[in-house]
Amino acid sequence: MRTTRRTFLQASLATAAAAHLPGALHAQQGQPVRRPIPSTREEMPVVGLGTWITFNVGNDRQLRDECAGVMAAFFEAGGRMIDSSPMYGSSQPVVGYGLQKLGRPPALFSAEKVWTSSATAGPAQIEQSRRFWGVPKFDLVQVHNLLAWKPHLQTLFQMKAAGTLRYVGITTSEGRRHDLVEQIMRNEPIDFVQLSYNVVDREAEARLLPLATERGIAVIVNRPFRQGELTQRLKNKPLPEWAAELGVSSWAQLMLKFILSHPAVTVAIPATTRVDHVKENLSAAAGQMPDPAMRQRISAHVQAL
Repeated sequence: MRTTRRTFLQASLATAAAAHLPGALHAQQGQPVRRPIPSTREEMPVVGLGTWITFNVGNDRQLRDECAGVMAAFFEAGGRMIDSSPMYGSSQPVVGYGLQKLGRPPALFSAEKVWTSSATAGPAQIEQSRRFWGVPKFDLVQVHNLLAWKPHLQTLFQMKAAGTLRYVGITTSEGRRHDLVEQIMRNEPIDFVQLSYNVVDREAEARLLPLATERGIAVIVNRPFRQGELTQRLKNKPLPEWAAELGVSSWAQLMLKFILSHPAVTVAIPATTRVDHVKENLSAAAGQMPDPAMRQRISAHVQAL
């Protein structure tokens, strides 16, 4: 197709405008790619660190030190968001142990959850979580899996108004209760929504991700590898030749690029017990991102395998 002066100008303006959209990727030399949190424009590295299962190591000193090593590698590579929950066994005190051992890195963005069916027990649980972490206050607290969501959201909004919490959110996982998630996103002034999204679980694309962009809500993606199921299934399969176009060297990086290239996604939170996997995950945020056609190709290829 012949390029006219008009179409060239239209394309140039569209490119310039895209750089200022909520989902635009921003990068500084030597730093991981970041996206802004829509409600404040605070920039967040697009790969965080989950703690479900991986940090539930009890009081085993060696395993706690290994978790601290994962956290050290995460911060060294430019990461910020660590996500945990009272549901995750000993993960919270293990995070706190690591933070203390590392001198409480100032880059930390603490993302926690409230998870109790008792409305009145919410504040005490949040305070216990804060003591486990050893932080002055949380950056983000989310209502975990929408349990007693109405009273807990009111508690979190009050904390935010009082300055003892910076952001409020909700979570769901494994594609559950999307109708209720949508209702809350439409009617409550939340800053974050956390949901499951990956190359094979794409239900969120239909309504929730577009709604997050429309409402100015940041999106945290959990289960990017289906709790390791996808990477395990693909570990003996060769990467397709065309993956080289994106500069990836592993299935994990390819699948993360699929997630991170969606403009509504603010941060994905893969969990791991290995330092090399932390570095691998964070490096997925660098280099070229897939366009819509390539995203479809990635998803179709993985599902076919």
